[in-house]
Amino acid sequence: MPKNKKYPTIKYTSRDFNSIRSDLIDYAQKHYSNTFKDFSEAGFGSLMLDTTAYIGDILSFYLDYSVNESFLDTAIEYDNVLKLGRQMGYKFNPNPSSYGVATFYIIVPAPTTGTGPDTDYVPILKRGTQVSSIDGVGFTLNEEVNFANPNNEIVVAKVNETTGVPTFYAIKAKGQVVSGEIQSTQFNLGKFQKFLKLRLNVDNVTEVVSVFDGEGHEYFEVDYLSQDVVYRSTKNRGTDNKTVQSTLRPFVVPRRFTIERTRTELFLQFGFGTEIEDTSVDPAVDPSRVVLDVHGKNYTSDTSFDPTNFLKTDKLGVAPSDTTLTVSYRVNDAKNTNVGADSIINVDAPFFEFADSSILNNAKLNNVINSLEVTNEESITGDVTLPNSEELKKRIYNVFSSQNRAVTLQDYKSLCYSMPPQFGAIKRVNIVRDPDSFRRNLNLYVISEDEDGNLVKTSQAIKDNLKLWLNQSRMINDTIDILDAKIVNIGFEFTAISSLNANKFDVLSDAITQLVSYYNQKFEIGDPFYVTDIYNQVNKMDGIIDVSRVKVIRKDGEAYSSLWFDMDDNFSEDGRYIRVPNNVIFEIKYPDVDIKGSIE
Repeated sequence: MPKNKKYPTIKYTSRDFNSIRSDLIDYAQKHYSNTFKDFSEAGFGSLMLDTTAYIGDILSFYLDYSVNESFLDTAIEYDNVLKLGRQMGYKFNPNPSSYGVATFYIIVPAPTTGTGPDTDYVPILKRGTQVSSIDGVGFTLNEEVNFANPNNEIVVAKVNETTGVPTFYAIKAKGQVVSGEIQSTQFNLGKFQKFLKLRLNVDNVTEVVSVFDGEGHEYFEVDYLSQDVVYRSTKNRGTDNKTVQSTLRPFVVPRRFTIERTRTELFLQFGFGTEIEDTSVDPAVDPSRVVLDVHGKNYTSDTSFDPTNFLKTDKLGVAPSDTTLTVSYRVNDAKNTNVGADSIINVDAPFFEFADSSILNNAKLNNVINSLEVTNEESITGDVTLPNSEELKKRIYNVFSSQNRAVTLQDYKSLCYSMPPQFGAIKRVNIVRDPDSFRRNLNLYVISEDEDGNLVKTSQAIKDNLKLWLNQSRMINDTIDILDAKIVNIGFEFTAISSLNANKFDVLSDAITQLVSYYNQKFEIGDPFYVTDIYNQVNKMDGIIDVSRVKVIRKDGEAYSSLWFDMDDNFSEDGRYIRVPNNVIFEIKYPDVDIKGSIE
């Protein structure tokens, strides 16, 4: 390119205000030296140069911002990370449920003989019963509790003072509960609209329970709109129906929807099919109709068979129209739904079912109903703090690489974090191959959070759900043991040297605040504690010359973990970090107290 006035040399690397302004001045002095001579900062020419450089700086900033936010590696904004994650198949739910087991007690009258409770007055506590904790956190019973189950614990509650014959028995039974309550809303829909998208204008929605239109048709939630098959439980009519009450069968679901979430909003996304096109099929699936469909040909082509897609339609499901859509959903009525042991004490809305209430004495019946009590023998956990942007990126990458199957250890981690929130959630997970096993046995270590955000053991209910969740994607020759990670509570003390003109109290306060913020995120299971991070964080503070001493301490006592851990034996040879086994996680439980410092 000729270097003259008509074809000037342009520095495309100049992108900030100062460099653009400097290039403009050089350009003006070189090409307009005879007509433009006022380069003083107070002159009109300087105003024009500053304005142009200002606009160029802003355009460069937004260009860089747009490019960075378009890629997962460089994106910073949380909402943009979520959008990119959704493109890669990551399912985000900002409102996970707490999931656990509640214990119910009821008093039932005895027959005149006193030999056991009167079976006519032994009820079934129905699914949907509402209970709550001391702090008002609501929970819903997720399964029927049959007090007539022979495995229930039964003790004598009252006896006749004269004869000593039992008159009442207390029955103890357990049932799974999930945080939140069921609510519903309606949408009045007009004419047909392709790819109908409805916004559920409710906060803290955990899951969509059911969707029905005005004609009674049910719409099913699927992972993606091209999936037209779901598995539903049906009553088992075989000879083994006493031990296996239900069986799973595949059903075609032309009426379906997917859930799209942001941090604050939830949308129901439908396809663009119509009633006539997509509902004239047999709801029960016969895979042979798809597999053996050769249309009279004497050969078969090498095509793939998708067991989740049986309908031969590209309309992605029926979009409801000219009807009233009723959406039932579960809502968490508290910001933190984790509760400690013996916290659930209130029965808000019980639903009972008796064998034949018409033949029972009303007074006795009401006494049975009013005697219902509830508690939770173990803490109920599952609600965890949202991951930060960096942690969210790691989960998105793992989800994308796993592709709904578990082959690598990272695949298993990804599946654990992506378990549907209505089944509970875990805070941290680590998976290692069992070195003492001759098979492909995997040890999966998990940990959860309590209502205060501290690490606690994961409840057995969440472990059971997690095992079922992993079973659908694991390798056929993999066996999994879900175990509790062990917690080691630590703290540390540091001594720093401040500059001569710095206020020691302010410098120390700023340094501790910086460290508390840095260690606010939980460690990973099996990750070492890097002492060098303390040096790096404190040394970059204004007024700090150097850190002269750091001492890491194992915290013990009533408020801390009782696990013994030798800090000295696990220090690295160079003293830069502290090792931990693969089933141990470090925790700074009370950063404001466990992080101490002094200034020299």
